[in-house]
Amino acid sequence: MKSLEDIMAMAQNVQEELTKAQANLDTIEVEGVSGGGLVKVKASAKGRIIGLDIDDSLLSPSEKGMLEDLLAAAFNDARAKADAASQEAMSKMTSGLPLPPGFKLPF
Repeated sequence: MKSLEDIMAMAQNVQEELTKAQANLDTIEVEGVSGGGLVKVKASAKGRIIGLDIDDSLLSPSEKGMLEDLLAAAFNDARAKADAASQEAMSKMTSGLPLPPGFKLPF
């Protein structure tokens, strides 16, 4: 059995690794798309919106409702991809950690 000191050192190491992994998530970019590419949203894996691209054909008053729907869909697509990228990055980081079976981190 490991001493309390060893367990505390291990916990400190895990905390440092998680902090690094969280910081790295803002450098991973994903793109959400809707309307067959008419609306694109670029976001970080942390969910920060980086950019938005709207096709010129959607910029008329008669297309307002459709544009709003496409924007919402593109944002949701980007968020889903950001969540997936975040989960993948965190699972890679934690794969080498000596965590108990079934232990889930709060991400």
